[in-house]
Amino acid sequence: MKAVINTRYGPPEVVHLAEVGKPVPRDNEVLIKVHATTVNRTDCGFRSAEYFISRFFSGLIRPKNHILGNEFAGEIEAIGQAVTLFRTGDKVFGYNDTSFGAHAEFMVMAENGPITTMPEMITYAEAAPVTEGGHYALCDIRAAKIKTGQNILINGATGAIGSAAVQIVKSMGARVTAVCNSKNIDLVKSIGAEVVIDFTKEDFTRIDQKFDVIFDAVGKSSFGKCRRLLKRKGIYISTELGYMSQNPFLALITPLIGGRRVLFPIPSINKADVNYLKGLVESGQYKPVIDRYYTLEQIVDAYRYVETGQKTGNVVINVI
Repeated sequence: MKAVINTRYGPPEVVHLAEVGKPVPRDNEVLIKVHATTVNRTDCGFRSAEYFISRFFSGLIRPKNHILGNEFAGEIEAIGQAVTLFRTGDKVFGYNDTSFGAHAEFMVMAENGPITTMPEMITYAEAAPVTEGGHYALCDIRAAKIKTGQNILINGATGAIGSAAVQIVKSMGARVTAVCNSKNIDLVKSIGAEVVIDFTKEDFTRIDQKFDVIFDAVGKSSFGKCRRLLKRKGIYISTELGYMSQNPFLALITPLIGGRRVLFPIPSINKADVNYLKGLVESGQYKPVIDRYYTLEQIVDAYRYVETGQKTGNVVINVI
């Protein structure tokens, strides 16, 4: 089968297309014929190992998983002897950031992992980007215990995580103020933001408004800059470590001080989370924003584009 291989850490050029053996499912696994996948921040981080800490999961010297790709949508080609939840021919989608493997024509997944059947009304290309940004956003939103009627500010509302967060927060009945650039104002309003701040014209940290939660989905602000915007018991969450890795440290000490605090939850995903996101898609409350499409042969270009930091939503790879 065709697969995108990387055997060393580095820039996009370290990946290349090659012919490799087709995986064989174990008793509890399914073999998936991948129709669509994505290139996202998680893939980029594990490929480059820019954050050295990632090497403790992916391999200290060189990658232990030679085929990246965590999001996928495809058709079940074969099932292991003990599989009961799926049948051959089922259309499925999901997420795998433990062994990866979606940047290939075939991959395997445990039937009890973060995988479920696709909503009937969407295509493979639309199903593939449901989970990466969606589960990161969902993890932080749940940690903040966002409720109906709260005021939430989302910085970086046009990325995969931010655009998912806008829609998930809206589905919970909260009011969304979003921060984005000029060209995406209409897009962000269309997915649920009630107020949009154009960061090219205004510094959102200087506005005169209070929020229950500030969710920095791009990690370009800080608790210090946002503190005055938070209500007395307000919460600041960032998807990034912050300057000198301050956010995990602040998450430990701010709850002890009382008042405004920082949360830094460790993201996780399971089958129930994928089914939750599926339900939002089926109810029309969540639709991943897609920026561009590439083929498997163009994946180096896809990596380069994602790492410009200019993408809007998700970058999809059409495998078939």
